[in-house]
Amino acid sequence: MASMDRRTFLARGAAAGAVAAGWPLAAATGEETMDCDAFRARQRERRKELWGLLGELPEKKPPQARLLRTEQRDGYRLEHLELELNGLQPVPALMLVPDKVKAPAPAMLYLHWHGGDYPVGRRELLEGTKVMPAYAPVYAEKGIVTLAIDSWCFGGRMPWPEDGGRGEADTFKEMLWKGRVLFGMMLFDEWQALNYLCSRPEVDPARIGAFGISMGATKAWWLAALDERISCCIDLCCLTDFDALIEEKGLKGHGIYYYVPELLKHFTTPQINELIVPRAHLSLNGREDKLTPPSGVERVRDHLAPLYAACGRAEDCRIELFDCGHKELPEMRELVLAWLDRHLVGKA
Repeated sequence: MASMDRRTFLARGAAAGAVAAGWPLAAATGEETMDCDAFRARQRERRKELWGLLGELPEKKPPQARLLRTEQRDGYRLEHLELELNGLQPVPALMLVPDKVKAPAPAMLYLHWHGGDYPVGRRELLEGTKVMPAYAPVYAEKGIVTLAIDSWCFGGRMPWPEDGGRGEADTFKEMLWKGRVLFGMMLFDEWQALNYLCSRPEVDPARIGAFGISMGATKAWWLAALDERISCCIDLCCLTDFDALIEEKGLKGHGIYYYVPELLKHFTTPQINELIVPRAHLSLNGREDKLTPPSGVERVRDHLAPLYAACGRAEDCRIELFDCGHKELPEMRELVLAWLDRHLVGKA
């Protein structure tokens, strides 16, 4: 048998991995490669299925915005907005427009964390968290237009300002009674925020990222799976493999918002993340983080790598573990900055 060169070996390995993942292949120049048309068709069908698990959602109407005030900060203009996204309650939002913006500019949908910081919400963009410094200066310096909204039960949307945990629990239970799913409603608002971001004249709709840590990270990879307009997904400290979390008896670590009825009958974490392929995906997690068992992170990585390779985009998926808990390390930020330069700022 003739010796196999490295490129052929890698291509065959990627194809074998794709077969194992259940994706369709086709013959091309004597070798098996990903059937891109069938691949995309299956993604579209699975994407509809994923949307269908999110409960009864509001009517999809174009979002409306009301400008409350504008202030000038170091390197950017900050717009304080009230958005109409869901027909149920107004949504406070912040829009960061860099002084050095060059339209059409790259954009970021910033998804805040949970961390029990119910009063903070969208202001995390400006203030950071106890586990991560603020990203507003980064986006301003790189010329990235950024939108952050208050999620349900956070910031200006706290139903019980004196007890955020009670407000979240009550909201989850009431929605469940009414056929709604709290996480579905959260994602719907972020999806509507994405629609608003795309409508802004400063924004290049071909260069939109989703970024978050913890709860924001989970929403980032879900939203990227649900909508192909997210060209770059960056999630920190919450790429949780559901099965690994069950095996490690770690369900109590995640808030009640996290749980979607009947999800595991239809999707695993790797299968949700399949819907992002071949778009850029950076996921950075901690080995000591109880919310993301490392065996589960590795399971997702090993599932996605052959799919990206089969699409010829192996370098566009990077899933890493660091020796830390639930926080962003300086070396993690360095990777994020490089990813932004490569996949958003440098894609003009």
